[in-house]
Amino acid sequence: MHRGCFGIAQIKGDPVQQVEKVSDRVAERSVGGHAEVLRVESLSKSFSGNLALKSVNFDVRAGEVHALLGENGAGKSTLIQILAGVHKPTSGRIMFDGQQVDIQSVQHSRALGISAVFQEFSIAKSLTVEDNLYLGAEPKKGFWIDRRRQRAEARALLQNLGFALDVKAIAGELSRAEQQMVEIAKAFRTPPSILILDEPTASLTDAESQRLFELVRELKQRNVGIIYITHRMHEIEKLADRVTVLRDGAHIATLDKADAPNERLITLMIGREQSTLFPTIDSRPGKTLLEIRDLSAADFSFGGANLIARAGEVVGIAGLVGSGKSQLGRACFGALPVRSGTVQVDGKHVTNKTSRQILNQGLCYIPSDRAAEGLFAQHPIRQNISISSLLMPRLSSKGLLKRGRERPFVKDVIDQLEVRPTNMEAAAGRLSGGNQQKVMIGRYIARGAQVYIFDEPTVGVDVGARHAIYQQIKGLCAKGCAVVLISSDLPEVLNLSSRIYVMHRGDIIGEGVAADLDEERLLSLMFGH
Repeated sequence: MHRGCFGIAQIKGDPVQQVEKVSDRVAERSVGGHAEVLRVESLSKSFSGNLALKSVNFDVRAGEVHALLGENGAGKSTLIQILAGVHKPTSGRIMFDGQQVDIQSVQHSRALGISAVFQEFSIAKSLTVEDNLYLGAEPKKGFWIDRRRQRAEARALLQNLGFALDVKAIAGELSRAEQQMVEIAKAFRTPPSILILDEPTASLTDAESQRLFELVRELKQRNVGIIYITHRMHEIEKLADRVTVLRDGAHIATLDKADAPNERLITLMIGREQSTLFPTIDSRPGKTLLEIRDLSAADFSFGGANLIARAGEVVGIAGLVGSGKSQLGRACFGALPVRSGTVQVDGKHVTNKTSRQILNQGLCYIPSDRAAEGLFAQHPIRQNISISSLLMPRLSSKGLLKRGRERPFVKDVIDQLEVRPTNMEAAAGRLSGGNQQKVMIGRYIARGAQVYIFDEPTVGVDVGARHAIYQQIKGLCAKGCAVVLISSDLPEVLNLSSRIYVMHRGDIIGEGVAADLDEERLLSLMFGH
Protein backbone atom coordinates (compact mmCIF):
# COMPACT_ATOMS: atom_id res chain seq x y z
CA MET A 1 0.00 0.00 0.00
CA HIS A 2 1.07 3.56 -0.56
CA ARG A 3 2.52 5.39 2.40
CA GLY A 4 0.02 7.90 3.77
CA CYS A 5 0.63 11.37 5.16
CA PHE A 6 1.57 11.59 8.82
CA GLY A 7 0.92 14.34 11.25
CA ILE A 8 3.85 16.47 12.40
CA ALA A 9 4.43 15.62 16.04
CA GLN A 10 7.66 15.40 17.96
CA ILE A 11 8.58 11.92 19.16
CA LYS A 12 9.29 12.33 22.82
CA GLY A 13 11.31 9.95 24.94
CA ASP A 14 14.62 8.21 24.42
CA PRO A 15 16.25 7.42 21.04
CA VAL A 16 15.00 3.82 21.15
CA GLN A 17 11.39 5.03 21.17
CA GLN A 18 12.15 7.35 18.27
CA VAL A 19 13.64 4.49 16.26
CA GLU A 20 10.68 2.18 16.96
CA LYS A 21 8.10 4.77 15.94
CA VAL A 22 9.99 5.79 12.80
CA SER A 23 10.49 2.12 11.87
CA ASP A 24 6.73 1.59 11.93
CA ARG A 25 6.32 4.32 9.33
CA VAL A 26 9.27 3.19 7.20
CA ALA A 27 7.62 -0.23 6.94
CA GLU A 28 4.59 1.39 5.36
CA ARG A 29 6.60 3.09 2.61
CA SER A 30 5.95 1.57 -0.82
CA VAL A 31 8.58 1.10 -3.50
CA GLY A 32 8.59 4.00 -5.95
CA GLY A 33 6.33 6.07 -3.69
CA HIS A 34 8.47 9.23 -3.88
CA ALA A 35 6.99 10.46 -0.60
CA GLU A 36 9.05 12.72 1.60
CA VAL A 37 11.36 10.80 3.95
CA LEU A 38 13.50 13.55 5.43
CA ARG A 39 13.03 17.27 5.92
CA VAL A 40 15.09 19.86 7.78
CA GLU A 41 13.46 23.15 8.66
CA SER A 42 15.30 26.38 9.52
CA LEU A 43 18.40 24.40 10.49
CA SER A 44 21.28 26.49 11.85
CA LYS A 45 24.64 25.58 13.34
CA SER A 46 27.27 27.76 15.01
CA PHE A 47 30.88 26.87 15.81
CA SER A 48 32.55 29.21 18.29
CA GLY A 49 30.24 32.02 17.25
CA ASN A 50 30.71 31.43 13.51
CA LEU A 51 27.48 30.55 11.71
CA ALA A 52 28.16 27.55 9.44
CA LEU A 53 24.48 26.93 8.57
CA LYS A 54 21.94 29.72 8.31
CA SER A 55 18.32 28.61 8.65
CA VAL A 56 18.57 25.97 5.91
CA ASN A 57 15.53 24.11 4.52
CA PHE A 58 16.12 20.82 2.71
CA ASP A 59 14.18 17.64 2.00
CA VAL A 60 14.71 14.19 0.51
CA ARG A 61 12.08 11.96 -1.09
CA ALA A 62 11.95 8.20 -1.24
CA GLY A 63 13.52 6.82 -4.40
CA GLU A 64 15.34 9.98 -5.48
CA VAL A 65 18.92 11.17 -5.75
CA HIS A 66 19.09 14.67 -4.31
CA ALA A 67 22.43 16.28 -5.19
CA LEU A 68 23.82 18.78 -2.71
CA LEU A 69 26.09 21.37 -4.33
CA GLY A 70 28.15 24.28 -3.11
CA GLU A 71 31.68 25.53 -2.88
CA ASN A 72 33.84 24.26 -0.04
CA GLY A 73 32.69 26.12 3.05
CA ALA A 74 29.12 26.42 1.76
CA GLY A 75 27.75 24.28 4.62
CA LYS A 76 27.32 20.92 2.92
CA SER A 77 29.54 19.00 5.33
CA THR A 78 27.93 20.63 8.36
CA LEU A 79 24.45 19.71 7.12
CA ILE A 80 25.23 16.05 6.48
CA GLN A 81 27.19 15.74 9.74
CA ILE A 82 24.11 16.92 11.62
CA LEU A 83 21.97 14.36 9.79
CA ALA A 84 24.54 11.65 10.50
CA GLY A 85 24.62 12.46 14.22
CA VAL A 86 28.14 13.91 14.31
CA HIS A 87 26.92 17.38 15.37
CA LYS A 88 23.72 18.67 16.93
CA PRO A 89 22.05 21.72 15.36
CA THR A 90 22.02 25.05 17.18
CA SER A 91 18.42 25.60 16.11
CA GLY A 92 15.79 24.24 13.70
CA ARG A 93 14.29 20.79 13.48
CA ILE A 94 14.68 17.50 11.63
CA MET A 95 11.63 15.57 10.41
CA PHE A 96 12.04 11.89 9.58
CA ASP A 97 9.05 10.06 8.12
CA GLY A 98 6.70 12.71 9.39
CA GLN A 99 8.03 12.77 12.93
CA GLN A 100 10.39 15.25 14.55
CA VAL A 101 13.55 13.52 15.75
CA ASP A 102 16.39 14.65 17.96
CA ILE A 103 19.39 12.76 16.60
CA GLN A 104 21.66 11.99 19.55
CA SER A 105 24.62 10.21 17.97
CA VAL A 106 25.97 8.45 14.89
CA GLN A 107 24.57 5.16 16.22
CA HIS A 108 21.16 6.74 16.71
CA SER A 109 21.20 8.13 13.16
CA ARG A 110 22.08 4.71 11.72
CA ALA A 111 19.36 3.07 13.80
CA LEU A 112 16.84 5.49 12.29
CA GLY A 113 18.03 4.41 8.83
CA ILE A 114 20.49 7.18 7.90
CA SER A 115 23.85 5.87 6.65
CA ALA A 116 26.70 8.17 5.62
CA VAL A 117 29.88 7.69 3.60
CA PHE A 118 32.08 10.69 4.39
CA GLN A 119 34.88 12.08 2.27
CA GLU A 120 37.26 11.77 5.23
CA PHE A 121 37.58 8.10 6.09
CA SER A 122 36.85 6.59 9.51
CA ILE A 123 38.84 3.40 8.97
CA ALA A 124 40.38 1.60 11.95
CA LYS A 125 43.66 0.93 10.18
CA SER A 126 44.94 -1.77 12.52
CA LEU A 127 41.83 -3.92 12.04
CA THR A 128 40.87 -6.21 9.16
CA VAL A 129 38.35 -5.32 6.49
CA GLU A 130 35.68 -7.55 8.07
CA ASP A 131 36.29 -6.07 11.54
CA ASN A 132 35.88 -2.57 10.11
CA LEU A 133 32.63 -3.54 8.41
CA TYR A 134 31.11 -4.86 11.63
CA LEU A 135 32.82 -2.66 14.23
CA GLY A 136 30.29 -2.12 17.02
CA ALA A 137 27.77 -4.44 15.36
CA GLU A 138 29.54 -7.79 15.48
CA PRO A 139 27.30 -10.88 15.16
CA LYS A 140 27.34 -12.85 18.41
CA LYS A 141 27.11 -16.50 19.40
CA GLY A 142 26.38 -16.33 23.09
CA PHE A 143 28.96 -14.02 24.65
CA TRP A 144 31.44 -14.40 21.78
CA ILE A 145 31.76 -12.85 18.33
CA ASP A 146 30.59 -15.29 15.68
CA ARG A 147 33.67 -15.01 13.46
CA ARG A 148 32.48 -17.54 10.89
CA ARG A 149 29.17 -15.73 10.37
CA GLN A 150 30.87 -12.31 10.30
CA ARG A 151 33.35 -13.44 7.65
CA ALA A 152 30.66 -15.04 5.49
CA GLU A 153 28.44 -11.96 5.69
CA ALA A 154 31.37 -9.64 4.95
CA ARG A 155 32.31 -11.64 1.86
CA ALA A 156 28.71 -11.70 0.66
CA LEU A 157 28.38 -7.94 1.17
CA LEU A 158 31.56 -7.13 -0.78
CA GLN A 159 30.62 -9.56 -3.55
CA ASN A 160 27.20 -7.96 -3.88
CA LEU A 161 28.83 -4.56 -4.18
CA GLY A 162 31.33 -5.81 -6.74
CA PHE A 163 34.36 -4.88 -4.59
CA ALA A 164 37.28 -7.29 -4.91
CA LEU A 165 38.64 -7.03 -1.37
CA ASP A 166 40.11 -9.67 0.94
CA VAL A 167 38.06 -9.56 4.15
CA LYS A 168 41.15 -10.66 6.12
CA ALA A 169 43.34 -7.82 4.80
CA ILE A 170 44.54 -5.16 7.28
CA ALA A 171 42.69 -1.94 6.41
CA GLY A 172 45.73 0.29 6.92
CA GLU A 173 47.62 -1.65 4.24
CA LEU A 174 44.95 -1.03 1.59
CA SER A 175 45.20 1.65 -1.07
CA ARG A 176 43.08 4.77 -0.68
CA ALA A 177 40.68 3.46 -3.35
CA GLU A 178 40.29 0.19 -1.46
CA GLN A 179 39.70 2.03 1.81
CA GLN A 180 36.99 4.02 0.01
CA MET A 181 35.34 0.69 -0.89
CA VAL A 182 35.38 -0.33 2.78
CA GLU A 183 33.70 2.95 3.75
CA ILE A 184 30.99 2.45 1.13
CA ALA A 185 30.45 -1.17 2.17
CA LYS A 186 30.00 -0.09 5.82
CA ALA A 187 27.07 2.08 4.78
CA PHE A 188 25.42 -0.87 3.02
CA ARG A 189 25.77 -3.24 5.99
CA THR A 190 22.20 -2.47 7.04
CA PRO A 191 19.53 -1.39 4.52
CA PRO A 192 19.33 2.43 4.76
CA SER A 193 16.28 4.65 4.28
CA ILE A 194 18.59 7.61 3.62
CA LEU A 195 22.08 7.15 2.18
CA ILE A 196 24.53 10.06 2.24
CA LEU A 197 27.40 9.84 -0.25
CA ASP A 198 30.09 12.53 0.12
CA GLU A 199 32.42 12.57 -2.90
CA PRO A 200 32.11 8.77 -3.18
CA THR A 201 34.07 8.41 -6.45
CA ALA A 202 37.04 10.59 -5.46
CA SER A 203 39.35 7.58 -5.11
CA LEU A 204 37.63 5.05 -7.38
CA THR A 205 38.57 3.93 -10.87
CA ASP A 206 36.13 4.47 -13.70
CA ALA A 207 34.98 0.83 -13.54
CA GLU A 208 34.46 1.04 -9.77
CA SER A 209 32.58 4.32 -10.17
CA GLN A 210 30.28 2.75 -12.75
CA ARG A 211 29.49 -0.07 -10.30
CA LEU A 212 28.69 2.53 -7.64
CA PHE A 213 26.32 4.28 -10.05
CA GLU A 214 24.55 0.96 -10.65
CA LEU A 215 24.16 0.51 -6.89
CA VAL A 216 22.71 3.99 -6.56
CA ARG A 217 20.14 3.20 -9.26
CA GLU A 218 19.28 -0.10 -7.55
CA LEU A 219 18.75 1.72 -4.25
CA LYS A 220 16.42 4.18 -5.96
CA GLN A 221 14.32 1.23 -7.07
CA ARG A 222 14.22 0.06 -3.45
CA ASN A 223 12.85 3.47 -2.46
CA VAL A 224 15.98 4.69 -0.68
CA GLY A 225 16.48 8.45 -0.62
CA ILE A 226 20.04 9.43 -1.52
CA ILE A 227 21.89 12.66 -0.70
CA TYR A 228 24.75 12.88 -3.19
CA ILE A 229 27.59 15.36 -2.79
CA THR A 230 30.04 15.77 -5.65
CA HIS A 231 31.93 18.44 -7.55
CA ARG A 232 31.86 16.37 -10.75
CA MET A 233 29.08 17.77 -12.87
CA HIS A 234 28.84 14.73 -15.14
CA GLU A 235 27.91 12.60 -12.11
CA ILE A 236 25.04 14.96 -11.33
CA GLU A 237 23.87 14.70 -14.93
CA LYS A 238 23.89 10.89 -14.70
CA LEU A 239 22.26 10.44 -11.31
CA ALA A 240 20.45 13.45 -9.84
CA ASP A 241 16.71 14.00 -9.81
CA ARG A 242 16.90 17.27 -7.88
CA VAL A 243 19.72 19.61 -6.95
CA THR A 244 20.01 21.91 -3.93
CA VAL A 245 22.66 24.64 -3.92
CA LEU A 246 24.12 26.07 -0.71
CA ARG A 247 26.32 29.16 -0.53
CA ASP A 248 27.93 30.68 2.56
CA GLY A 249 25.84 28.41 4.80
CA ALA A 250 22.51 29.46 3.26
CA HIS A 251 20.02 27.71 0.98
CA ILE A 252 20.17 29.32 -2.47
CA ALA A 253 17.90 27.13 -4.63
CA THR A 254 16.40 23.67 -5.09
CA LEU A 255 15.80 22.72 -8.72
CA ASP A 256 14.75 19.73 -10.78
CA LYS A 257 17.87 18.56 -12.63
CA ALA A 258 16.02 18.93 -15.93
CA ASP A 259 15.70 22.66 -15.18
CA ALA A 260 19.28 23.10 -14.03
CA PRO A 261 21.96 23.16 -16.75
CA ASN A 262 25.53 23.06 -15.50
CA GLU A 263 26.16 26.73 -16.28
CA ARG A 264 23.24 27.78 -14.08
CA LEU A 265 24.34 25.54 -11.22
CA ILE A 266 27.88 26.94 -11.31
CA THR A 267 26.52 30.49 -11.28
CA LEU A 268 24.32 29.67 -8.27
CA MET A 269 27.23 28.07 -6.44
CA ILE A 270 29.74 30.89 -6.84
CA GLY A 271 27.28 33.79 -7.01
CA ARG A 272 28.62 35.12 -10.30
CA GLU A 273 28.87 34.17 -13.95
CA GLN A 274 31.69 31.73 -14.65
CA SER A 275 32.70 32.03 -18.27
CA THR A 276 35.09 29.11 -18.32
CA LEU A 277 36.55 26.77 -15.74
CA PHE A 278 39.81 26.04 -17.52
CA PRO A 279 42.12 28.97 -18.28
CA THR A 280 44.01 29.19 -21.54
CA ILE A 281 47.64 28.42 -20.76
CA ASP A 282 50.13 29.81 -23.26
CA SER A 283 52.68 27.01 -23.43
CA ARG A 284 56.15 28.23 -24.38
CA PRO A 285 58.52 25.40 -23.45
CA GLY A 286 62.04 26.41 -22.53
CA LYS A 287 64.93 24.42 -21.09
CA THR A 288 64.38 21.02 -19.49
CA LEU A 289 63.88 21.39 -15.73
CA LEU A 290 62.87 17.82 -14.86
CA GLU A 291 64.30 14.75 -16.54
CA ILE A 292 63.44 11.18 -15.55
CA ARG A 293 65.43 8.37 -17.14
CA ASP A 294 64.65 4.63 -16.83
CA LEU A 295 63.25 5.19 -13.35
CA SER A 296 61.95 2.18 -11.40
CA ALA A 297 60.46 2.14 -7.91
CA ALA A 298 61.82 -0.08 -5.15
CA ASP A 299 58.30 -1.36 -4.48
CA PHE A 300 57.84 -2.26 -8.18
CA SER A 301 54.82 0.08 -8.50
CA PHE A 302 56.31 1.39 -11.75
CA GLY A 303 59.37 0.67 -13.88
CA GLY A 304 61.47 2.06 -16.72
CA ALA A 305 59.81 5.47 -16.71
CA ASN A 306 61.13 8.22 -19.01
CA LEU A 307 59.73 11.75 -18.87
CA ILE A 308 60.81 15.35 -19.33
CA ALA A 309 59.15 18.60 -18.23
CA ARG A 310 60.36 21.94 -19.51
CA ALA A 311 60.13 25.49 -18.27
CA GLY A 312 56.82 27.17 -19.09
CA GLU A 313 54.72 24.05 -19.76
CA VAL A 314 52.23 21.77 -18.04
CA VAL A 315 52.95 18.09 -18.53
CA GLY A 316 50.08 15.76 -17.67
CA ILE A 317 50.36 12.22 -16.32
CA ALA A 318 47.08 10.34 -16.75
CA GLY A 319 46.20 6.91 -15.47
CA LEU A 320 43.76 4.89 -13.43
CA VAL A 321 44.12 4.24 -9.71
CA GLY A 322 46.98 1.75 -9.34
CA SER A 323 48.67 2.71 -12.62
CA GLY A 324 51.74 4.00 -10.78
CA LYS A 325 51.27 7.66 -11.63
CA SER A 326 51.20 8.89 -8.02
CA GLN A 327 54.15 6.68 -7.10
CA LEU A 328 56.17 8.26 -9.93
CA GLY A 329 55.56 11.72 -8.48
CA ARG A 330 56.46 10.56 -4.98
CA ALA A 331 59.69 8.95 -6.21
CA CYS A 332 60.77 12.22 -7.82
CA PHE A 333 60.37 13.92 -4.43
CA GLY A 334 62.21 11.25 -2.44
CA ALA A 335 59.03 9.98 -0.75
CA LEU A 336 59.37 6.56 -2.44
CA PRO A 337 62.73 4.76 -2.77
CA VAL A 338 64.09 4.28 -6.28
CA ARG A 339 65.46 0.91 -7.39
CA SER A 340 67.18 2.13 -10.57
CA GLY A 341 67.27 5.04 -12.97
CA THR A 342 67.79 8.76 -12.41
CA VAL A 343 65.94 11.98 -11.60
CA GLN A 344 67.48 15.32 -12.54
CA VAL A 345 66.27 18.80 -11.62
CA ASP A 346 67.77 21.51 -13.82
CA GLY A 347 70.62 19.16 -14.69
CA LYS A 348 71.41 18.17 -11.09
CA HIS A 349 70.95 14.57 -9.91
CA VAL A 350 68.50 14.20 -7.02
CA THR A 351 67.85 10.46 -7.22
CA ASN A 352 67.14 8.96 -3.80
CA LYS A 353 68.01 12.17 -1.99
CA THR A 354 65.86 13.30 0.93
CA SER A 355 62.74 15.37 0.30
CA ARG A 356 64.39 18.37 1.98
CA GLN A 357 67.42 18.10 -0.30
CA ILE A 358 65.18 17.79 -3.37
CA LEU A 359 63.10 20.77 -2.25
CA ASN A 360 66.30 22.79 -1.87
CA GLN A 361 67.17 21.86 -5.47
CA GLY A 362 63.88 23.39 -6.63
CA LEU A 363 61.34 20.53 -6.91
CA CYS A 364 58.21 20.30 -4.78
CA TYR A 365 55.42 17.71 -4.64
CA ILE A 366 51.84 18.43 -3.54
CA PRO A 367 50.37 15.04 -2.46
CA SER A 368 46.89 13.79 -3.28
CA ASP A 369 45.95 13.00 0.33
CA ARG A 370 46.12 16.38 2.03
CA ALA A 371 44.69 15.07 5.30
CA ALA A 372 47.19 12.24 5.77
CA GLU A 373 50.30 13.69 4.11
CA GLY A 374 49.86 17.38 3.42
CA LEU A 375 48.61 19.28 6.43
CA PHE A 376 49.31 19.64 10.13
CA ALA A 377 45.60 19.67 10.92
CA GLN A 378 45.85 20.88 14.52
CA HIS A 379 48.26 23.68 13.70
CA PRO A 380 47.25 27.11 12.39
CA ILE A 381 47.23 28.17 8.76
CA ARG A 382 50.25 30.38 9.50
CA GLN A 383 52.49 27.46 10.44
CA ASN A 384 51.21 25.24 7.64
CA ILE A 385 52.20 27.84 5.04
CA SER A 386 55.49 29.03 6.50
CA ILE A 387 56.92 25.63 7.48
CA SER A 388 58.73 24.98 4.18
CA SER A 389 60.28 28.47 4.20
CA LEU A 390 61.49 28.78 7.81
CA LEU A 391 65.18 28.36 6.93
CA MET A 392 65.11 30.92 4.12
CA PRO A 393 66.93 34.21 4.84
CA ARG A 394 63.67 36.11 4.53
CA LEU A 395 62.27 34.36 7.63
CA SER A 396 65.29 33.35 9.71
CA SER A 397 68.82 34.29 10.62
CA LYS A 398 71.37 32.03 12.34
CA GLY A 399 68.64 29.51 13.11
CA LEU A 400 66.30 32.03 14.72
CA LEU A 401 62.84 32.74 13.26
CA LYS A 402 62.08 36.38 12.45
CA ARG A 403 58.52 36.30 13.77
CA GLY A 404 57.81 39.86 12.70
CA ARG A 405 58.28 38.80 9.09
CA GLU A 406 56.33 35.54 9.26
CA ARG A 407 52.85 37.07 9.50
CA PRO A 408 53.11 39.44 6.48
CA PHE A 409 54.78 36.60 4.55
CA VAL A 410 51.81 34.31 5.23
CA LYS A 411 49.25 37.09 4.67
CA ASP A 412 50.56 37.60 1.12
CA VAL A 413 49.90 33.91 0.39
CA ILE A 414 46.43 33.97 1.96
CA ASP A 415 45.49 37.02 -0.12
CA GLN A 416 46.99 35.60 -3.33
CA LEU A 417 45.13 32.29 -3.04
CA GLU A 418 41.98 33.76 -1.43
CA VAL A 419 42.13 31.36 1.52
CA ARG A 420 39.02 31.54 3.70
CA PRO A 421 38.85 32.29 6.55
CA THR A 422 41.62 34.90 6.39
CA ASN A 423 42.42 34.35 10.09
CA MET A 424 45.86 32.77 9.84
CA GLU A 425 45.60 31.41 13.40
CA ALA A 426 42.63 29.18 12.49
CA ALA A 427 43.43 25.45 12.63
CA ALA A 428 44.07 24.08 9.14
CA GLY A 429 42.03 20.96 9.89
CA ARG A 430 38.90 23.05 10.38
CA LEU A 431 39.05 24.51 6.87
CA SER A 432 36.97 23.27 3.95
CA GLY A 433 38.65 20.90 1.51
CA GLY A 434 39.25 23.59 -1.09
CA ASN A 435 40.85 25.95 1.39
CA GLN A 436 43.01 23.16 2.81
CA GLN A 437 44.25 22.52 -0.72
CA LYS A 438 45.01 26.21 -1.21
CA VAL A 439 47.04 26.26 2.01
CA MET A 440 49.05 23.24 0.90
CA ILE A 441 49.74 24.74 -2.53
CA GLY A 442 50.51 28.12 -0.97
CA ARG A 443 53.20 26.49 1.19
CA TYR A 444 55.32 25.81 -1.89
CA ILE A 445 54.35 28.78 -4.03
CA ALA A 446 55.48 31.03 -1.17
CA ARG A 447 58.82 29.26 -0.97
CA GLY A 448 59.40 29.25 -4.70
CA ALA A 449 60.48 26.29 -6.83
CA GLN A 450 61.36 25.46 -10.42
CA VAL A 451 59.34 22.25 -10.73
CA TYR A 452 55.88 21.71 -9.23
CA ILE A 453 54.35 18.22 -9.16
CA PHE A 454 50.60 18.37 -8.45
CA ASP A 455 49.11 14.97 -7.56
CA GLU A 456 45.30 15.00 -8.00
CA PRO A 457 45.14 18.71 -7.00
CA THR A 458 41.36 19.06 -7.18
CA VAL A 459 40.06 15.90 -5.47
CA GLY A 460 37.12 16.96 -3.29
CA VAL A 461 37.50 20.59 -4.35
CA ASP A 462 34.61 22.81 -5.46
CA VAL A 463 34.30 24.77 -8.69
CA GLY A 464 35.48 28.07 -7.21
CA ALA A 465 38.57 26.52 -5.61
CA ARG A 466 39.31 24.57 -8.80
CA HIS A 467 39.32 27.80 -10.77
CA ALA A 468 41.69 29.40 -8.26
CA ILE A 469 44.07 26.41 -8.39
CA TYR A 470 44.05 26.38 -12.18
CA GLN A 471 44.89 30.09 -12.21
CA GLN A 472 47.87 29.39 -9.96
CA ILE A 473 49.08 26.68 -12.36
CA LYS A 474 48.76 29.14 -15.23
CA GLY A 475 50.72 31.72 -13.26
CA LEU A 476 53.53 29.25 -12.51
CA CYS A 477 53.89 28.49 -16.22
CA ALA A 478 53.99 32.18 -17.03
CA LYS A 479 56.88 32.54 -14.54
CA GLY A 480 58.86 29.86 -16.36
CA CYS A 481 58.27 26.97 -13.96
CA ALA A 482 57.67 23.40 -15.09
CA VAL A 483 54.40 21.88 -13.88
CA VAL A 484 53.67 18.15 -13.76
CA LEU A 485 49.96 17.46 -13.36
CA ILE A 486 49.10 13.94 -12.15
CA SER A 487 45.35 13.47 -12.56
CA SER A 488 42.63 10.92 -13.24
CA ASP A 489 40.22 13.77 -14.13
CA LEU A 490 40.16 13.61 -17.94
CA PRO A 491 38.87 17.16 -18.66
CA GLU A 492 41.45 18.54 -16.22
CA VAL A 493 44.45 16.83 -17.72
CA LEU A 494 43.30 17.49 -21.32
CA ASN A 495 42.51 21.18 -20.84
CA LEU A 496 45.55 22.17 -18.76
CA SER A 497 48.37 20.09 -20.27
CA SER A 498 50.39 20.76 -23.39
CA ARG A 499 51.74 17.19 -23.43
CA ILE A 500 50.35 14.07 -21.74
CA TYR A 501 52.02 10.85 -20.62
CA VAL A 502 49.71 7.87 -20.01
CA MET A 503 50.49 5.19 -17.43
CA HIS A 504 49.04 1.70 -17.25
CA ARG A 505 50.03 -0.98 -14.74
CA GLY A 506 53.30 0.71 -13.85
CA ASP A 507 54.43 1.57 -17.36
CA ILE A 508 54.33 4.75 -19.40
CA ILE A 509 52.59 3.37 -22.45
CA GLY A 510 52.18 6.54 -24.46
CA GLU A 511 52.94 10.23 -24.87
CA GLY A 512 51.06 12.73 -26.97
CA VAL A 513 50.19 16.35 -27.56
CA ALA A 514 47.04 17.17 -25.62
CA ALA A 515 45.46 18.93 -28.60
CA ASP A 516 45.58 15.65 -30.54
CA LEU A 517 43.68 13.70 -27.85
CA ASP A 518 40.07 13.57 -26.68
CA GLU A 519 38.47 11.96 -23.62
CA GLU A 520 37.57 8.75 -25.46
CA ARG A 521 41.08 8.20 -26.79
CA LEU A 522 42.73 9.12 -23.50
CA LEU A 523 40.46 6.80 -21.52
CA SER A 524 41.18 3.98 -23.95
CA LEU A 525 44.92 4.45 -23.38
CA MET A 526 44.43 4.52 -19.61
CA PHE A 527 42.81 1.07 -19.90
CA GLY A 528 45.80 -0.13 -21.93
CA HIS A 529 44.05 -0.26 -25.31
